[in-house]
Amino acid sequence: MKAFQLVRPGAMGELRSVAQPAPGQGEVLIKVGGAGLCHSDLHFMHGDFAHVPYLNDNVPFTLGHEPAGWVEAVGAGVHGFERGQPVIVYPIFGCGHCAACHAGLDHRCQVHAASGPALGLGVNGALAEYMLVKSARQLLPLGDLDPRQAAPLTDAALTPYHAIRRNLQRLRPGATVVVIGVGGLGQMAVQLLSVLSPARIVAVDRSADKLAAARALGAAATVVADAEASRALRDATRGQRADLVIDLVGVDATLKLAASSVAAGGRIEVIGVAGGKLDWSFARLALEASIGSSYWGTPTELREIVALAQAGRIGTRVERFTLDDTARAYGLLEAGQIEGRAVVTPHG
Repeated sequence: MKAFQLVRPGAMGELRSVAQPAPGQGEVLIKVGGAGLCHSDLHFMHGDFAHVPYLNDNVPFTLGHEPAGWVEAVGAGVHGFERGQPVIVYPIFGCGHCAACHAGLDHRCQVHAASGPALGLGVNGALAEYMLVKSARQLLPLGDLDPRQAAPLTDAALTPYHAIRRNLQRLRPGATVVVIGVGGLGQMAVQLLSVLSPARIVAVDRSADKLAAARALGAAATVVADAEASRALRDATRGQRADLVIDLVGVDATLKLAASSVAAGGRIEVIGVAGGKLDWSFARLALEASIGSSYWGTPTELREIVALAQAGRIGTRVERFTLDDTARAYGLLEAGQIEGRAVVTPHG
């Protein structure tokens, strides 16, 4: 079968011919319906994570950490799933035994964090005709949802949902939230904020088209990410700054903008993995403001997101590509020419 693999960190992935896997005890073979493409994949291919062993020592491996598809075959001991059933795949490996997994926080698993924590991250992922899921525990039925549309829910929706959900106490009536970067994840963040909170949403991006999309999805105001963005954000937040800032980019400039935009007692959630740094001091942030990272989300949160999508309360904007066209899709993503989420559909 065909698979798009990271062969050499620091170089574009390659479409290769590999053996089709067969499910063993407790495993499930998935016919991939859709695999979303993420900016983090581009960082792997640029060699930006040369210090991460599982991304460099395990090559070649198949990229793709936003999977959905149809059950193709099940291994011994798997019950509750049948061939042809549409499913979404929770892409993170949890050992099921550590304290984090016992608390339902598989994304913080203390065992797998250093050995390839998710599909497409040092372990074969979803950019292939078929993919092997090591545990049926990672599967959620999709019902009537199309796997080709649903694939981005596993990251593009799950990651901002996790950040928003743990900050809902800040998002009371009259609150303001700033979303920096309204590409695939940012547009999902705006949708989720509109559904989950009464807060006023301000979107920031360089692209006029993406800002227009953010307004259509519920942003009350938009700001162009240019040299005047800090001043414009003060105006957009009515001089009060933001109770929550979600930085989906993570470069030096966006971190600095986030720091200048957060209110006293507010919170900055950094999701973007671009490797930026913030020169912090006591006076750098507003009084009692905090900053921290937010990483993916939990299986329970993915279940909640699927329920929101099934109810029609959120949706995904996808641009579909064939598996043969994966490299071109990554090129368009890097050039900022994907308006929603690029999704590779190996079976049409």
